[in-house]
Amino acid sequence: MPVDEILAKIRGSWLEETLEETTVRCRLEVVVEELMTTTNKDSIKTHDLATIANKFVDLGNISEIQPIGSGNINDTFLVTINSIGEASETRFILQRINTQVFRQPELVMQNMRILTEHARDRLRRNPPGSDRRWEIPQVVSTQDGMDYWLDPDGSFWRALGFVSNSYSLDAIQDRKHAHEIGYALGTFHNLISDLSPDKLADTLEGFHITPLYLEQYKSVLARSSHPSQSPDTRYCMEFIRDRQSWARVLEDAKAKGKLPLRLMHGDPKVNNVMIDIDSQQAVSIIDLDTVKPGLIHYDIGDCLRSGCNPLGEETDCLGSVCFESELCQSILQAYLTETSEFLTKHDYDYIYDSIRSIAFELGLRFFTDYLAGNAYFKIAYPEHNLARALVQFKLVESIESQESTIRQIVEDMR
Repeated sequence: MPVDEILAKIRGSWLEETLEETTVRCRLEVVVEELMTTTNKDSIKTHDLATIANKFVDLGNISEIQPIGSGNINDTFLVTINSIGEASETRFILQRINTQVFRQPELVMQNMRILTEHARDRLRRNPPGSDRRWEIPQVVSTQDGMDYWLDPDGSFWRALGFVSNSYSLDAIQDRKHAHEIGYALGTFHNLISDLSPDKLADTLEGFHITPLYLEQYKSVLARSSHPSQSPDTRYCMEFIRDRQSWARVLEDAKAKGKLPLRLMHGDPKVNNVMIDIDSQQAVSIIDLDTVKPGLIHYDIGDCLRSGCNPLGEETDCLGSVCFESELCQSILQAYLTETSEFLTKHDYDYIYDSIRSIAFELGLRFFTDYLAGNAYFKIAYPEHNLARALVQFKLVESIESQESTIRQIVEDMR
C-alpha cells in the first residue's frame, strides 16, 4: 500500500482527535521516517540482496527489495516477489543478523522455530475471536531446508514471513492504541505461558539483568576518557549513582521465589507491535530474536516505559518527556485481561518496580554504550546514545513522581 494511503488511514483513525497541529505533524513525520528509513543497509548492493533472497525462495521473480524498519541491531529488508502463475505478490522479510550482538545466531533461530510452532499450535486450538486476526511470523526455510544461510563473508541471513496490511509506530497515539499494545503483549505471553523455559536456550546471557548492566557501567566508567565536566554526562553519572541501590529489586524477587522464571519476548516496545491498517487492531508482535527464559516483568516494564512515553525514545524535547499514567492504565487493562489466568499475587506486586527498573536499565545501557564508544547500538551522530540515555532518565523521574498513581492503577485491576 502506498505511503499516502497509509497516512490517510491513520489520519482518519487516530490523528483527527483533538491534537495540536504541531503534535500531529511530528507524529506523521515519525510514520514517514519509519516507513522510509535508510541506514547502512543501503551499502548492500541490490543484486547481492536478490542472490541472497533466492536462497530462501524459488517462487518467481523478485520485483523489489527495500530497507524497512528502524531497528538498532539487525539490517532488515522487505522482499517482494511476483509469484509464477499468480497475479498477487508475495512478500517476506530478509534480515542480516548482527552476530556481534547475537553470538549464537543458530540458537536464536532454534528458539524462534520452537516458539512460533508452539504459538501457532495454540492458535489452531484456541483461535482469537471472529473480529480479530493474530499472526505469528513464520520462519522461512532455505531451499536446502535450513533456517538460515551464511554468505561467503560469513554474514548470517534469515527470512521471516511478512505481516501484511499492517504497520507500526514508534509512539502510542491514544488510549485505543495503548489498549492494542497491551492486548498484543498479553496475547503473546498467554500463547507461550505453557511452554517451559527449559525448551529455549538463553541466547543473551545477562540480557535484562539490571545489576549486571550496572557492573558493566562501572567498569566502562573507570576506563572512560569522556570528561565528567560535560553537564549531560555529569547529570547521567549522578542519576545512576543516586538510584543504583534498587537495581536488584526484580532479581532479588526471583531469587526469593516471588517471581518465577518464564519465557519473555525481550523487546516488546511499541514499534514491535503490528497494527492492522483497516481495523486498527493489533495483529502481531515481531522481533523475536530476544525471546529467552527470563522474567515477564522485564517485558511488562519495557512495554509500559516505551508505550507511556508518547514522544518516543528519540525525542530532543527533554522538558516534555513524561510517563502518561492514562496510557499505562489502558495498556495494563488489556494486558491483564489476557494474562489473569496465570499471573500470581507477586506478579502484580512488582509491576511498578518493573516500569521504573526497565526505564533506568535502558538509560544505563545507552549511557554505558556512549562511554564505551558506541559499540552496541546504531547511532546517527556521536552523542546519539547520550541523548537516548537522557530521555530514559527523564522518563524515570516522571515515573517516580507518579508512583502512588501507578500502584493504585495496578491495585484496582487485581
